[in-house]
Amino acid sequence: MSSRPITITLAAAVQALVAAALAVGGGYVLIGTLLGEAADAGSALPLAVLAFGAAAAVGYTAWGLWTLHNWARTPVVLTHVFVLVVAYYMVTSEQYAIAAVLAAAAAAGIALVLAPATTATLFPAEGHDGGRGGPSAR
Repeated sequence: MSSRPITITLAAAVQALVAAALAVGGGYVLIGTLLGEAADAGSALPLAVLAFGAAAAVGYTAWGLWTLHNWARTPVVLTHVFVLVVAYYMVTSEQYAIAAVLAAAAAAGIALVLAPATTATLFPAEGHDGGRGGPSAR
């Protein structure tokens, strides 16, 4: 039986989904730029590179969460906060369906990564004495 709770598995999957969306967006911009459809190729190419870099970073944090590294929790939460910001701007531009999907994914990701089962797995108790080297630590 795996020591990975379902909350971590689902949180890593949501994070990987965000990474895939960033990579797809970067690919879309890159292809549009190469086909000459971009209004300003000088801005579109760096945007594509930024999207691919962000996809790699977000994917790395998904891997970190999947492999039960406690350092991955903070960047995962920050990623989903940024997704909520993007969802807000989708609402202001009247793209409600996209905003709803982004907000739901971000809320799910935050809830899953902050769930008690996730916290207990990523940050196990060091002992009943708080890790001070008492009898329970021996």
